[in-house]
Amino acid sequence: MTTRKAFFQPLDRVAIIVIVILSLLTVILISQGNAVKASVRNFSWEDKQINANEIAFSLTFSRPMDTETVEENLKIEPPLAGKFSWAGRRMVYTLLTPAPYGTKYTVELEGAKEQFAAKTGQNRSNEPFSSTFRTRDRVILYIGVEQGEQGRLILYNLTQQDKKKLTPGDIIVTDFKPYPNGEKILFSARPSGSDDLLAGKLYSTTTGINAKFAKEAEPPGKVDLILDNKDYQILKFDLSANGETIVVQRGNKANPGDFGLWFMPANGDKKSKPQRLQSEPGGDFIITPDSQAVAVAQGQGAAILPLQTDASKPLDFLPQFGLVQAFSKDGTKAAMVKFNTDYTRDLFLVTNQGSQKQLLKTTGSIINCQFDPASPTLYCLLTQLIPGGVYQEQAYLVAIDLKTTQQKPLLVLPPEQRNVKMSLSPDGLGLLFDQIIPQNPNSKPSSAKQLTSDDGQPIATSKLWLMPLMPISDAAGSKEIKPEQLPLAGFNPSWLP
Repeated sequence: MTTRKAFFQPLDRVAIIVIVILSLLTVILISQGNAVKASVRNFSWEDKQINANEIAFSLTFSRPMDTETVEENLKIEPPLAGKFSWAGRRMVYTLLTPAPYGTKYTVELEGAKEQFAAKTGQNRSNEPFSSTFRTRDRVILYIGVEQGEQGRLILYNLTQQDKKKLTPGDIIVTDFKPYPNGEKILFSARPSGSDDLLAGKLYSTTTGINAKFAKEAEPPGKVDLILDNKDYQILKFDLSANGETIVVQRGNKANPGDFGLWFMPANGDKKSKPQRLQSEPGGDFIITPDSQAVAVAQGQGAAILPLQTDASKPLDFLPQFGLVQAFSKDGTKAAMVKFNTDYTRDLFLVTNQGSQKQLLKTTGSIINCQFDPASPTLYCLLTQLIPGGVYQEQAYLVAIDLKTTQQKPLLVLPPEQRNVKMSLSPDGLGLLFDQIIPQNPNSKPSSAKQLTSDDGQPIATSKLWLMPLMPISDAAGSKEIKPEQLPLAGFNPSWLP
């Protein structure tokens, strides 16, 4: 007699149990609705280091959100003023001013609601979100004057109070321009044993800073030759805002009357040779913010020349102005100098729409101007004639409100202190300037490394000063602003971008 086979096999019973459990779970989920909370899937600045050019971050959510509740509950510490914009599940927060350097920020979001939660009778908040980002350290560059630093390019990290020498002692740095990512510096230098101020070559050196953390930073002080002076003397140079092009003013050694502008790639490719801009001879120059042209003093005006070999036809020519002092970062505005027949100088604000507004008139010189990245303000280093029988100029710093043309004097320098260089910080919160102390004319030069100012005066030493800045509209606060001397000896200071 055979045993009757069971109707259900063990595997069938397991399958039935699993199906019943899944069915029960499905019923529970349907009855409770979707219990998974909305969350932030992507934060564009998560654990990143940003600079002043980066002014907007984004949050991407897993579901459509109630925008008002997101905007009400988003917290940034320390606070950063900004404005919101939306594209579906992606929110963008654009800063009104660059984030101050040397700061770590926390971004948090809790209590934001889903867009369709109210329709289903739900009132769930988002999954709590917290992340951080930071801005670059506050870093300055200058040419040293102390023993062991004389003529060398020095990097000083104000945030970490760390100093690095970026160039060797056998060359004397005469000028420099930081690359926009802060990882390298373009500079001109002459041999330390030569007193020929025009014996300079063009080099680059590394800073030891890693801008994006995508790879290990190169060690500081790695110097590469960019352009020699075999046939041409290097008179002046500029680096484009995107860090890709160098413009050099050179003079032919064999023919002193032959000088002009050349342009070349800034990537250090030794196979790339400079190409000459075929145009009328010009004087002082500056590359435009879009990195596609150069503004040069030419004839009785200022010409905008394309960065191409045939630049005989300027993109624009402004006959009433003799010099372009500065461009705003977006290229929509320029500070231009007009030279008058009575030997005075006017400073104008010129826009790309063709408007011209006079900002000031001076009996002295307009040495330097820089646009504030955080407000409609122009900071200028000027001189004025001191009344009397002896021709003497006195330097002073002034902030100009570009909307009202209101001037706010910041600092009047001693009459003997005319060779001043200033630099505005990338976040617009600090102004660097130097105080060169000339050598006694009766004393002998200390060494072949003797440093000189722009007018050829030997330098004994030089102090560096940092002036905190406040909005020009804050009249009460401006009275309390005083520059502080940095514990550094050098000249020609500049902020790292």
